[in-house]
Amino acid sequence: MRTREALLPDAERIYELISSYSTDGTLLPRTLAEIYENMLDFVVLEDARKIIGCGALHLYGPHLAEIRSITVDQQYQKRGGGGLLVQSLLSRARRHEVRCICLFTRGPQFFAKLGFEIARRDDLPEKINKDCCVCPRYHCCDEVAMVKGELPRFAILPEPGNGLVKLQV
Repeated sequence: MRTREALLPDAERIYELISSYSTDGTLLPRTLAEIYENMLDFVVLEDARKIIGCGALHLYGPHLAEIRSITVDQQYQKRGGGGLLVQSLLSRARRHEVRCICLFTRGPQFFAKLGFEIARRDDLPEKINKDCCVCPRYHCCDEVAMVKGELPRFAILPEPGNGLVKLQV
């Protein structure tokens, strides 16, 4: 198994992988258009040139990035592929000199083994205001917020209208 940066021709397989885990709520659903728009965020996991997993690193700025959409085909689970995906995304975050990596999960034990610690959701307003506010489970979320690195002391949020505002947290 190996990871590599995703390419546009990989989008449909990434969509299939994410969709297979979004029907039960494990992952947030993503449209094929969203995957194409965010293709530069994705890495894929291959085994014998077959894409068997994917994951994405969404950059908010040097203060914060989010690991999302980590998935491995059920036939290939428990072989270390998820860890390879996370390590690849952490390496990408290091290249960008990101100080804190967050994620939201229902499987905190897996990520704790990779050095992530539980955090308060309120410490990650950019994530909450970008994705969580449109999630059907917004008011009854059962995901655990986790971080690796230094929690940001500020957030850069879109200002209603036309600009960005820096919010101290």
